[in-house]
Amino acid sequence: MSAKDDADAAYRAELLDDLTVAAGRLGVRVAGDPVFGWRDRTVGAPVATGEGRRWLRLVREMVEWTDNEFWTGNADAAVLPAAVRRPSVVRVEEWDDGPRRFRAELMTLVDAVRCSPTPELRTVPSVDARWWASLRASLEALARTPTSRTAMTGEGVSRNLLVFFGIDVDPSLIEWSAAHGDLQWTNLTTPECWLLDWETWGQAPAGLDAATLYCHSLLVPDVESTVHETFADLLDTPAGQIAQLVAASRVLRGVDGGDYPDLAVPLHRHARRIIADIGIGVLR
Repeated sequence: MSAKDDADAAYRAELLDDLTVAAGRLGVRVAGDPVFGWRDRTVGAPVATGEGRRWLRLVREMVEWTDNEFWTGNADAAVLPAAVRRPSVVRVEEWDDGPRRFRAELMTLVDAVRCSPTPELRTVPSVDARWWASLRASLEALARTPTSRTAMTGEGVSRNLLVFFGIDVDPSLIEWSAAHGDLQWTNLTTPECWLLDWETWGQAPAGLDAATLYCHSLLVPDVESTVHETFADLLDTPAGQIAQLVAASRVLRGVDGGDYPDLAVPLHRHARRIIADIGIGVLR
């Protein structure tokens, strides 16, 4: 085992200890295998409570990094309509330990499995037409929800598109609506379509969720086609084209950080096709 492997194992052991502390503070008992989030930023597990089984999610950050909307996103999603299929936060416990802040969220337990073990899709998931219709209904209800939360800013959109694709978009011409903000395949479940992890939801370029799912589907052509067919009315518009470029730029940031390098070429090919076709009305 390398020094990095040792360090990663030690860090996960710390997180599991923290999860036990969180369970104690909430008066619940860990009752299932833990699941670690992206780059071990979070850990969660099924827990037993007096009201039945729940899900316990724990995140820890430096205190100075917690003064933002992401920190409370899961709980803030309580304002969303019931048509948006998501777990609910039942209780929250926060505490500080030196420079770190902990947030434990006790949530309803989703009786389903993630569509993929990775954000990018590599095999065809077990989903059917009813599943796609459910996803579509959730995203439509979400997009109609007014919110002051921000998943992305106009400045952020412009910077990403300029850095990755060399195009200058007029932010005032971008359409905005509420979005999940991280709609990739580990945040969707089957056989019932639930949307997980609401940290980053808020206002974003219209169509961003469909575009994000599309960009994470490029390695499985059959699913790529289904995503496009399901959301063509959103993707095949000037707003949807901008949303696809925004989504591609965000995924490419992940590639630059070491995630899914084999998506880099398909993403750039897709972006070039959009840029060649995009209406000049949104460019400066």
